[in-house]
Amino acid sequence: MKVRDSIALVTGANQGIGQAFVETLLAAGAARIYAIDIHMDWLERKAAGESRLVPVKLDIRDEDSAGKTAKRCPDVNLLINNAAITQHTGLIRAASLDRARDIMDTNYFGTLHMCRAFAPVLKANGGGMIVNVLSIASLVHIPRVGPYSASKAAESSMTQGVRAELAGQGTKVLAVFAGPVDTAISSHRPPPKAPPSEITEATLQAIEEEAEEIYPDGVAKDVHAQLASDPKGLERRFAAQLPEG
Repeated sequence: MKVRDSIALVTGANQGIGQAFVETLLAAGAARIYAIDIHMDWLERKAAGESRLVPVKLDIRDEDSAGKTAKRCPDVNLLINNAAITQHTGLIRAASLDRARDIMDTNYFGTLHMCRAFAPVLKANGGGMIVNVLSIASLVHIPRVGPYSASKAAESSMTQGVRAELAGQGTKVLAVFAGPVDTAISSHRPPPKAPPSEITEATLQAIEEEAEEIYPDGVAKDVHAQLASDPKGLERRFAAQLPEG
């Protein structure tokens, strides 16, 4: 599909990759961008000088609110599910599972809420496309961010299911398997980290090409290649990053 003149909605749009999506979509000529987040500070400043940008406050974990937002944004034909949270902890070593539940509620169920709410909107607007911003942590478990990795694996499986269920209405579904990106969510990780614009520019190209999955940066491409050639070696590579004890 064409990005120029599209009506896009981006979740997690107030910072990081979401903020970069807003900038990249504006530069690419999107007609309107609904920018979704819990926090509004950067979005409101940006919207003050850009009439195509419409900030919308929404917690994607709230299914009813997601449905109301779909009614408020009936012209969307490009849904970019970017919102995510993480925690630098494992599955067994975590003090409790409270944060793990929050992570799953946001990354998996929140994304699914948006897909379900906007599927009828996309159908009414000719099919359109859903973009789910995933991670290499969807492909191989990264123990130092265990709950995040598990949530992203679930989101990856869900993305395949949404693609299958919406194929009949003409909605394309793109999975973006990004490596570490230089944002607040990966502040714990040392370089290399791709700039957010590298991810968003590659994603917009993939939207134009109607691709089903992309590996937009060097680390993602490396992980994808090793997954094909030596999956157990890849698992051990990430397991070795855990601290001793």
